[in-house]
Amino acid sequence: MFILIFRQKQPPDLSWIGSEELQNFKTLFISIVLEALPFVLLGVLVSAMLQMFVSEQTIRKWVPKNPVLGVLFACALGIVFPLCECGMIPVIRRLILKGMPVYTAVVFILAGPIINPVVYASTFMAFRTRPEIAYSRMALAFLVAATIGLLVYRFVRTNPLRAGLKYGAAPVHTHNHAHEHGHEYGHTHHHHTAHGHDHGHTHDHSHTHAHGPGWRGRLSGVLGHASDEFFDMGKYLIFGAMLTALIQTFMSRESLVSIGEGTVSSHLFMMGFAYVLSLCSTSDAFVASSFATTFSAGSLLTFLVFGPMLDMKSTLMLLSAFRAKFVLLLTGLLVIVTLIGSLLFERIFFQ
Repeated sequence: MFILIFRQKQPPDLSWIGSEELQNFKTLFISIVLEALPFVLLGVLVSAMLQMFVSEQTIRKWVPKNPVLGVLFACALGIVFPLCECGMIPVIRRLILKGMPVYTAVVFILAGPIINPVVYASTFMAFRTRPEIAYSRMALAFLVAATIGLLVYRFVRTNPLRAGLKYGAAPVHTHNHAHEHGHEYGHTHHHHTAHGHDHGHTHDHSHTHAHGPGWRGRLSGVLGHASDEFFDMGKYLIFGAMLTALIQTFMSRESLVSIGEGTVSSHLFMMGFAYVLSLCSTSDAFVASSFATTFSAGSLLTFLVFGPMLDMKSTLMLLSAFRAKFVLLLTGLLVIVTLIGSLLFERIFFQ
């Protein structure tokens, strides 16, 4: 009886495995992951090196106390460390834990993926007949990042990280002893004591003693921290890439282009389009240039500025590092400031 049932049962339809949609999905998913993976690896390596070699005192000494100078400092960091937004998040999380102010970190996250020589060169090559778009991209990215950084400085007063020490908190006693046959020891002592006296004098003593375990121990520490950061951030990258590939596969681009013909709706459409596509800032200019005959220069500028600052996969990675309330605040500020800025640029420079 079971043999008859088995023989009469229809074989499963597996024709969808070779369908064009599935092939497109696989191609898009793999290309997004491979495009972002080198920048994630670079980011976690930089983060691990910061953890091992840069102290909290050094970070506090480097970052200017003045908020305006702090904004300029963060933009300069983007030139020195031209990381994609995928590689920014682990670096920024580590810097905040080491004492970098949140508003400076936010400016670095927003401006870093755009204000660097690599992105400028790719944008200039994509718009060789319209170089003003490359200049405007750098300028608008700086203005948007600076404005949001100053707003965060003014209104955000609590720790936005999901877990970890509060930024700016005083370091604590830590002792790490590694006993091997070679009897190598690694000690790190952070003392922060304040003595107040009635005669009005205050003494603040900060001492740091570091006895490193040698280059092998430091290399092992860098690789250990990097692997932890990579697996922590990598799952969000893969999930975001999967969602992006699904939407790109089953979304009709031709039908959506017709929506973006209005003055404001074209900007909103390109903003949403950039969010969904989740392209790297070094390659998105070539996608934007393909719409040059359909969309206005201002809406293309919206695409080029908003996308690297916030897209689908970077949102998931931000949520892995920051509280959801802070990510929502950052998203709202980005939408409003980028829209207003791109409309002004379109009215002033592209008429």
